[in-house]
Amino acid sequence: MSDLPFVRDEVRGFTPYAPGLSIDEIREKYGLARVIKLASNENPLGVSPLVVRALERTAPLAFRYPRGGNPALTAGIADHFGLDPAGVVAGNGSDEIIDLLIRIAARPGRDNVVAFNPCFSIYVHQSRLCGVAMRQVPLAGDFSFDFEALLSVVDDNTALVFVTNPDNPSGRAVPADELAALAGRLPARTILVVDEAYADFAEPAEDYTLLPRLKAFPNVAVLRTFSKMYGLAGLRLGFGAMSPALADYLRRVRLPFSVNLMAEAAGLAAMQDGHFIAATRETVLRGRASVAAALTGMGCQVCPSMANFLMFTPPLAAARVFEELLVRGVIVRPLASYGLPDRLRASLGSDEENAVFVTAMREILGHADQAGGA
Repeated sequence: MSDLPFVRDEVRGFTPYAPGLSIDEIREKYGLARVIKLASNENPLGVSPLVVRALERTAPLAFRYPRGGNPALTAGIADHFGLDPAGVVAGNGSDEIIDLLIRIAARPGRDNVVAFNPCFSIYVHQSRLCGVAMRQVPLAGDFSFDFEALLSVVDDNTALVFVTNPDNPSGRAVPADELAALAGRLPARTILVVDEAYADFAEPAEDYTLLPRLKAFPNVAVLRTFSKMYGLAGLRLGFGAMSPALADYLRRVRLPFSVNLMAEAAGLAAMQDGHFIAATRETVLRGRASVAAALTGMGCQVCPSMANFLMFTPPLAAARVFEELLVRGVIVRPLASYGLPDRLRASLGSDEENAVFVTAMREILGHADQAGGA
């Protein structure tokens, strides 16, 4: 089939985003009764009971549009996170906020966007779609943030600088003080976008977030998601926190009703369930320590993580370990798409799921030792 002549040049080379393998397809492929998914950094405890009840109450109203701008949700987010509601913009996942920031701030064919490499693919994808040049510099060899290298590619036409903190897929993080210093060194028109999707799992969390300091940094926007800590990945809900002036422009161009009625109700309920939030954090931190120790004991190189996942290099081919885990009903994330074919990323699950993963790894690496590491 010939290419369509009316499709923009920026779109011709695009490939669809490739999510992790689904539980159903692995269950069917290998004839498994149970499959554990540790590939997408989802909540290890599932969904809050308060969220379930909120969804049940809201379901009969699904024929109604949500209120424009989601004012109740915006007020709830502002109250929960200690923010100015005028600077909060809810979105269909934080992906929508990323897209809006690029469209608002970056001039096609003139401006550029800067990020580390590797980075969240949506930064690259949406910049390219909008006809904006993407400049990337590699992370340091240990996956720490080389801000001097990042600044070396910033100029007066840099519209946005993206930093994910904690980072994905490494889990590395820097204290908020370092990001505040970075914001102070950027050109006047450049916005520092700090993606804090995993900041709830940093230790101590308050040292790694810029949310409480936004009033001092009008050139900073912070992204948050309800997909991880709050267990709402399937409902697509996130928000951006920024200066009221910038938030006003996002609200002007945001598509109407992008946050649906069910997601709004779920988000409000999720923020009210302090017990679920505390239990999620405790489960992740406990699992992060125990799984990292177990993997290290098996000869894996584990990157220090402040997120709800671990990136590691196994002592034999990562592709083989990935396939062997699938046969045992455990899905992790291969990182070839990040340019890291020798590494894998495993989300932290429940205590039971983590135990199954560790046992499977011991079987795989033990068998490899018996086969001479082949």
